Amino acid sequence: MTFPSDMRFHIIIAAVFWSDLVELRKIRGISSSYKRFYKERKSFLCIDGSKLIPFEQVNDDYCDCEDGSDEPGTSACPRGRFYCTNLGFRPHYIPSSRVNDGICDCCDASDEYNSPSRCQNSCWNLGQQERALVEGQMRTLDEGLRLKQQLIEEGVLLWREKQAQLRELQQVAEDLQIKLEEHSRRKHEADRLREQTRKAMKAGDGGVSRYNSSAISLFQLLDSNNDGSITVDEVRSKVAFVQDEERVLSVDEAV
Repeated sequence: MTFPSDMRFHIIIAAVFWSDLVELRKIRGISSSYKRFYKERKSFLCIDGSKLIPFEQVNDDYCDCEDGSDEPGTSACPRGRFYCTNLGFRPHYIPSSRVNDGICDCCDASDEYNSPSRCQNSCWNLGQQERALVEGQMRTLDEGLRLKQQLIEEGVLLWREKQAQLRELQQVAEDLQIKLEEHSRRKHEADRLREQTRKAMKAGDGGVSRYNSSAISLFQLLDSNNDGSITVDEVRSKVAFVQDEERVLSVDEAV
């Protein structure tokens, strides 16, 4: 006959615990890590090393060791502790004063082995509830991790998008800088040409002034009677040819 793997696992675990319980059937309230101190022999050494007593005095409801290690399964020692195996749930310790006090502190009811209370073993149900709680927490954690990963991926995409926008803005800034430099160059050239034109016009104004001054002097020279006008006769009388001083201008030439 074959069993599923999960069932075989539970059978093996049950067999291990059963062997431990058979071996320690006379020693209640100890964990598997402490069973090496309670191997049945002629004498028992208190775990704190304070006293060596006959093994028959272990769990005899009388406290012999100061650390209470000789009474792990009774309430005789004020400093004693009782170990709840709680198969299927969490094992834990309770003060030995709670052993056989009529109140079930261990979910497997092992602390009330010699009391009128009839406690039900609720370890499996408690274990199921705790496992369901842990599974729910694990699902919540997985969901949180999934959301975190999603946010990370969205953040990476957003970062890449912003980097692309930044590169575009940098390119626009570079183009604007080139245009600004070109505009500055043209403005400088225009200012230079404007200055040259201003200087040329200033120089031209000086020539015109000199020309106007010469024209006025010539007009005054020809205006013999100073009446503000020049007649043909005044021109003929004042103008002479350089090659022939005796020649006189004709009327048409004077006009």
